[in-house]
Amino acid sequence: MTVLQLSTSEFRTLAARVTALAADYLDGLEQRPAFPHVSGEKSLELFSDPLPEEGLGATALEGLQAVLDASRPPSPRFFGYVFGSGEPVAALADLLASVLNQNVTAWRSAPVALERQLIGALATALGCQGYRGSFCGGGSMANLMALAMAREARSPANLSGVRPGVVYASTEVHMSIPKAMAVLGLGRDNLRLIATDERLRMSLPDLRAAIAADRARGLTPLAVVATSGTVNTGSIDPLEDIAALCREQGLWMHIDGAYGALAALAVPERFAGLNAADSLSLDPHKWLYQPLDCGVLLFRDAARARQAFCYTGDYAKSLTEDPLEGFAFFEESLELSRRFRALKLWLSMRYHGLAAFRRAIRADLLHAERLAQQVTATEPLELLAPVSLSAVCFRYRPQAAAVNADRTNAAILRRVIERGRVYLSNATIGGCFALRACFVNHRTTDADVAQIVPEVLAAAQEVLAAGC
Repeated sequence: MTVLQLSTSEFRTLAARVTALAADYLDGLEQRPAFPHVSGEKSLELFSDPLPEEGLGATALEGLQAVLDASRPPSPRFFGYVFGSGEPVAALADLLASVLNQNVTAWRSAPVALERQLIGALATALGCQGYRGSFCGGGSMANLMALAMAREARSPANLSGVRPGVVYASTEVHMSIPKAMAVLGLGRDNLRLIATDERLRMSLPDLRAAIAADRARGLTPLAVVATSGTVNTGSIDPLEDIAALCREQGLWMHIDGAYGALAALAVPERFAGLNAADSLSLDPHKWLYQPLDCGVLLFRDAARARQAFCYTGDYAKSLTEDPLEGFAFFEESLELSRRFRALKLWLSMRYHGLAAFRRAIRADLLHAERLAQQVTATEPLELLAPVSLSAVCFRYRPQAAAVNADRTNAAILRRVIERGRVYLSNATIGGCFALRACFVNHRTTDADVAQIVPEVLAAAQEVLAAGC
């Protein structure tokens, strides 16, 4: 055997040990704090040993426990961010994908065919029949590629360079959109942030006025980014109305659905207009509970994708006449080297079935509704935003007028996290510091949700007693 090779028996032994460690970890999630009690300094210390010159062999696995203990667990009581829970069947598929080590770019291989079929099935399940697309690292990459397609469709720049152009999104837009504007050379100054209505949805009159104002100034409107589940509150922009305006104005319509659009599997009535998009970003590693990384970009017209991304060296061109065998993802995507991300979602959905995912999403939506009801019924808590999907933003309202509410709620959040029973994040809603719980976890139960309000009240008592 050559260097770095393992015997089959050695691989089986190591795999069994790792699988047992993973199973024990999952079995003990209920007992783990919602966030690890380890400082950044302690984390650095844990992994400060130099790399060994000679291999440790199987004893190297002994360091894995420290990694598990110092990492944020996929706890059923982790309600921060919009972050999926790592469904275990998909995790097993990830192991096999790494063993296969396929570069899913082109060529006549099962991974390419599987991904194309899965993309089509996922699009159909969302009501976007006929859309093409590909897997990518996440919503940020999907949004970047979508805006690159929009730029090339409305103001081609790949050959002669970027021309000024304007993109529109609401003030609740995800930070990946300004980043994409900068990377694509369009410039963050050419991103118009449109005001929102009382439901924190993009204001259509303000959007129309902004487009008209830019045209009057001689600028070129390119695209509108509608959000299907804003990261702060889960608000869904008026997709049908925005689509109609985009058609009228000749603009590209991209929907950032990284957080919310997959909920259309369970509650399609909330997502009318999803199939009007020119492009749509999704994150199965959010609301399909997949392990990182697992993003998707869907698009209506594959020719637009090739217009943006097709530049193939002779060494990569296929000599086959077969249309499938000649297909190349890298001609419709920014990525060349691509891992076999589709395998985990394919296996996970085959194992559990679409109905199970629909039920899990509906359960998350119900968790959010129940928490909102508990907050509304509990003094001195108050909701700060409508609950459109599975994010709930609220705060503790101090009784004393002299107490600063934002500072108090920030201290309450720190104390909640320190207590370790539940994990919340924060948002700014209407200029106010908000406590935020987001439900995208297939492990969460009603009993887990019921701990949130008591934990916030207990933390508030400790914070106020300490004079914060």
